[in-house]
Amino acid sequence: MSLLAHNMTTGTAQIGVTGLAVMGSNIARNFARHGYTVALHNRSVTKTDALLDEHGSEGNFVRSETIPEFLAALEKPRRVLIMVQAGAATDAVINQLADAMDPGDIIIDGGNALYTDTIRREKAMAQRGLHFVGAGISGGEEGALNGPSIMPGGPAQSYEALGPMLETISAHVDGVPCCTHIGPDGSGHFVKMVHNGIEYSDMQLIGEAYQLLRDGLNLTAPQIADVFADWNNGELDSYLVQITSEVLRQPDAKTGKPLVDVIRDEAEQKGTGRWTVKSALDLGVPVTGIAEAVFARALSGSVAQRRAAIGLAAGQLADAPSDPARFTEDIRQALYASKIVAYAQGFNQIQAGSAEYGWNIKPGDLATIWRGGCIIRAKFLNRIKEAFDTDPNLPTLIVAPYFRGALESAVDSWRRVVSTATQLGIPIPGFSSALSYYDALRTERLPAALIQAQRDFFGAHTYGRIDEPGKFHTLWSGDRSEVPA
Repeated sequence: MSLLAHNMTTGTAQIGVTGLAVMGSNIARNFARHGYTVALHNRSVTKTDALLDEHGSEGNFVRSETIPEFLAALEKPRRVLIMVQAGAATDAVINQLADAMDPGDIIIDGGNALYTDTIRREKAMAQRGLHFVGAGISGGEEGALNGPSIMPGGPAQSYEALGPMLETISAHVDGVPCCTHIGPDGSGHFVKMVHNGIEYSDMQLIGEAYQLLRDGLNLTAPQIADVFADWNNGELDSYLVQITSEVLRQPDAKTGKPLVDVIRDEAEQKGTGRWTVKSALDLGVPVTGIAEAVFARALSGSVAQRRAAIGLAAGQLADAPSDPARFTEDIRQALYASKIVAYAQGFNQIQAGSAEYGWNIKPGDLATIWRGGCIIRAKFLNRIKEAFDTDPNLPTLIVAPYFRGALESAVDSWRRVVSTATQLGIPIPGFSSALSYYDALRTERLPAALIQAQRDFFGAHTYGRIDEPGKFHTLWSGDRSEVPA
């Protein structure tokens, strides 16, 4: 860090970052490494000084202790990135900044905010003449430093001033930045929320594959690591499969056992998965894979219930599969098929949210920016982009030619895995719900007709007929004749 940069106090920084925990610090360093002068602010100035002491040589930073100092260091229109805890803390910082900013200045919330909060904040800031951008940022600590996937929403005008900077610091795949303007107000945080929901599902499916290999074939963690490493060379090539192999190889320094075997099997969560499921319920979109992943984490933490249920009858269990190689391949196919379903459901939710809020989100753009930097980056996102490029109004990824072929090729393996897991008493909510979703979509006539008849019987809710338009009601408590509703 040059002394000049350290001492500059007025109008010299292109971007300001407030909230210098690990994510905020790393993204500030990312900006600086790309040649931007970065104004730094944190409620506790010790974090600011710690960043400067350890990483000040990486670029030009401007130290500040107060909000007025911080804002004075920024070029106009000011661009301030907030990296603080979602909720009340974010509102407090936004209001503190807004009180001291000028019309045309830009506030960017880079945290995991609930998209409805972002809609509210954007409206409030617009009334004060300020631009508010809700930007989803994925990639964790490493991505923040070396190139994340960035999903900014907000006014298109703000992206003109902000977009080139965000695109510069984002991950790049084939020379294309993993950042694009998503749409108005809360669209960026909505997309990030669904991204995280897909991430929940992806991780649950990988966990189920791991348990099938562990409990169904009695493989050790290092042996399963080899399986995942092999899978990562093919269709399942992805960040999560890659790190799964690395995690399974890690020994515990204290016991010498595989680290995964000494970690409590109680998965925690920060809330974005629950938000995804709640939103899907409101939108009427079935995201069964994401929901099962959220509930599986909740069940893993239901310690009292799990302890009380130890020893419950398992029934007549089957023997271990007689052909381990074939069963391993079946699991790979089931994992890939279930993963396709998870992404298909997530993209359907994004399409529904876009229609509900008038965001005009382009699904193919999301597949492009998720190819690098983010947690769910995977080789097959190129296939998703191709599918939406071919048909921007694709009703579901499942019917795109590539994905249809992949699912039809995998379906026999998929069924064998679900059947075998059930016979072995191994829980697979992700695999089984994904297969049921696939079967429900391809079934020509579902039992919903019976449900509608039942609803009409007890609540006169009416039903539609297959042979003529309109709504009808049967006089169930009368002569049971049918009348137009």
